[in-house]
Amino acid sequence: MPILTFIIVAVIKIALALFVLLTAVAYTVWLERKVVGHMQNRWGPTRVGPFGLLQPAADGVKFLFKEDLTPPHVYRPLFIAAPMIAVIFAVTSIAVIPFGNWITLGPIHTPMQITDLNIGLLVVLGITSLGVYGIALSGWSSNSKYSLLGGLRASAQMVSYEIALGLSLVGVLILSGTFSLRGIVESQAGHFWGFIPNWNLFRGGQFVAFFIYLMAAYAETNRIPFDLPEAETELVAGYHTEYSAMKFAMFFMAEYANMVTVACLASLLFLGGWSGPVFGPQIVQDILPLVWFVARIFVFLFIYIWVRGTLPRFRYDQLMSFGWKFLLPLAIANLVITATVVVLKK
Repeated sequence: MPILTFIIVAVIKIALALFVLLTAVAYTVWLERKVVGHMQNRWGPTRVGPFGLLQPAADGVKFLFKEDLTPPHVYRPLFIAAPMIAVIFAVTSIAVIPFGNWITLGPIHTPMQITDLNIGLLVVLGITSLGVYGIALSGWSSNSKYSLLGGLRASAQMVSYEIALGLSLVGVLILSGTFSLRGIVESQAGHFWGFIPNWNLFRGGQFVAFFIYLMAAYAETNRIPFDLPEAETELVAGYHTEYSAMKFAMFFMAEYANMVTVACLASLLFLGGWSGPVFGPQIVQDILPLVWFVARIFVFLFIYIWVRGTLPRFRYDQLMSFGWKFLLPLAIANLVITATVVVLKK
């Protein structure tokens, strides 16, 4: 592919990925409000557009035009930079996420991915871990006891659950033999016993790893039942107590973008990525894998919302105890068993 064509294709893929991600963030908020509303015998958004579908656009316009208040007691440089750090790292990780196989448009044959790195999983884990700096800095720079406690809680959660999350993925890496996200998906191709998909969720006992990943993902993204950094009941709103207007919205954009990234990783690492029945003409065969991938992401996000609507918040000591005393030993045990099984099979 000529270098100019390569650059144009890359720019188009970046623009499309950003558009899709930000649209997914907006409509995940809409979906959450609707689903939780129905769980609580309410309607949720209904007034702006059919079924309230234009509510995310209305909320975005509202945030743009709200007064942006900066309290006089904050450390202004970091107070302004913190939401930017959070949203930049949340959006950046989508660059290495593959959404499907390859797509052919005339003479152009390109992967459905911005860039394919052979250490893609490490890149995603590294970038998402850095996002906690935005939360921690917002808590410190706000010069508020509520915000500071929220920032400290977020940092402690990240340290506690990142270890278990990382160890839960080592079993997948042992089975796949690669850090490339595309390579991990390709290693899950086919079926065993003729009808069970060869997903990591079903082989090598990785359903335990999937459970650990799921729990750690809730804690990493500060979602109920692990939303202690916000904890409205005791911390008002935690790390974003002093924020308003678009800076406040940026923290929510980062949170929901991280939810989408976590859902993408769950699909790629445990659920076969974009694998599924492919049929029809070539253009349909190119698009169907994307449909299966999006369907799995939707299911994962729905579970996120379902958990929010049904479970209470943990106490902070319960949260930390669950991470260090249960998830971490379970992740180590799963790793040892997976490695033993793989060695015995050789």
